[in-house]
Amino acid sequence: MMQFCGEPGCGALVPNGRCATHTPRDRYTRPVYAATHAWYGSLRWRLLRAEMLRAEPFCRVCRADGHHVLTHDIDHITKHAGDPAKFWNRANLQGLCRSCHTRKTTRGE
Repeated sequence: MMQFCGEPGCGALVPNGRCATHTPRDRYTRPVYAATHAWYGSLRWRLLRAEMLRAEPFCRVCRADGHHVLTHDIDHITKHAGDPAKFWNRANLQGLCRSCHTRKTTRGE
């Protein structure tokens, strides 16, 4: 089944995700991306993520608005850009629901 490209305002039909015009291919081939992306699959990240889910079971943004939506994603408050100190810093992490995380990521934050 075809769907619209995930880029807001794009009318291209694709099987999933984004069309070729809006797929940030260079991002995935940069050495820094490849190295830091592997951190997300590590045991250390899985343990830190689980710790954050226990510490922040509800989305930080929704909770500030008076809603109780379960945390789904652990987000880096400040982009780490491959900096291990920012990536692993617990103070740079927050729990967000999928919707809030998607909005933040789409804005490029």
